[in-house]
Amino acid sequence: MEKAKEFLELNEEESESVSRLTIHPHRVGVESSFYEDFALRGIRVDRVEPGFVSCTFKVPPRLADRNGNLANGAIANLVDDVGASVVHVEGLPMKVSVDMSISFVSTAKVNDELEITARVLGQNGGYCGTTVLIKNKATGEIIAEGRHSLFGKQASKM
Repeated sequence: MEKAKEFLELNEEESESVSRLTIHPHRVGVESSFYEDFALRGIRVDRVEPGFVSCTFKVPPRLADRNGNLANGAIANLVDDVGASVVHVEGLPMKVSVDMSISFVSTAKVNDELEITARVLGQNGGYCGTTVLIKNKATGEIIAEGRHSLFGKQASKM
């Protein structure tokens, strides 16, 4: 337990960095939230087709771990958000994640450009399954592959 506590403890520089963060209340529809600004800023949508989304993302320092690699939590966030975007229906609430499974195959460094593709695996009522592939754009190396299940209201057929 002590080893885990020691690992999670912030050093002086990290502590100062956190203390300088300013988080203002979010005004929906007027400005981006802290989450959108911190975790999603920099995602560029390249192509959208029915059942398919392709994005590009340059790894920012704010999402790196202590070794300069894209943090596993940031990868999980990309799988969640890009996977959800491929099944989103305008005018309906976003579907909620029910299950995610991610294979972390390699690492991405700060400033690496990533190619993220998401495809719909299938849909049954309000339940959807997607797959998300994250690759290094320059080398083609697979960084991670995720499967993502979501549930939500479905569009009316009337």
